[in-house]
Amino acid sequence: MKGLNERIKEAAELIANSDHLVIFTGAGISTESGIPDYRGPNGVWTRRDKGLPPPKPKVPWKQRKPNQGHIVIKKLQDMGLMKFLISQNVDNLHLMSGIKEDLIGEFHGNSELMRCMECGTTYQKSEIWDDNKWGPGYLTSKVRKGQPSCPECDGRLVSTVVNFGDPIPDGVMENSVKHSQKCDVFLVVGSSLSVTPASYMPKYALKNNADLIIINKQPTPMDNKASVLFHESAGDVLVKILDKVEEINKQ
Repeated sequence: MKGLNERIKEAAELIANSDHLVIFTGAGISTESGIPDYRGPNGVWTRRDKGLPPPKPKVPWKQRKPNQGHIVIKKLQDMGLMKFLISQNVDNLHLMSGIKEDLIGEFHGNSELMRCMECGTTYQKSEIWDDNKWGPGYLTSKVRKGQPSCPECDGRLVSTVVNFGDPIPDGVMENSVKHSQKCDVFLVVGSSLSVTPASYMPKYALKNNADLIIINKQPTPMDNKASVLFHESAGDVLVKILDKVEEINKQ
């Protein structure tokens, strides 16, 4: 593998010169915010497979904040470089960082949002739902007597979180595929690329001859397809890439 500085330069040049940059994030981008990942050495699934309990978050859920990786992605949006963000995360940190709602496809939903099954209206969970009273409100959860219904049409409210076996929302899938097929640079941050159908997105990009950049501490099944590969910390790498992109733009 080439030296870090050389790889930073290569990734930055691809991003700075891109026409349609798509970014794809997984749990690995949020570990620096104190949220456990899934397939890292101490990840949720790694510990489960060893018969161990889930790792404890390093910060209370309500105190979580976007980290430097999230902020870099928001800056790439503001610079007009990032055309679409696909995220596997439900932690709401991208929206908290300032990502525009129409520029993100939250593949697995958002733990802070509820959706009406009838009219599709979306609500902030904190304004309409209490987990302590009504449970998580998943699609597969039992309807509890007296639980809130949609203020617009009285339909059933469910969490937007997509659990195993739940369908991916049509609009999210459609937009993610469309942008993946259109992009010329596809940047993966903190994903093992092992969960389908989300992991199909970089494959759509490669079919369009896009350059694939992967930033993930552990190996992924697509490392050998990457134009530039990083196994270093996501936040540190993204900050250095952004610095170089800004330097290129000034030339």
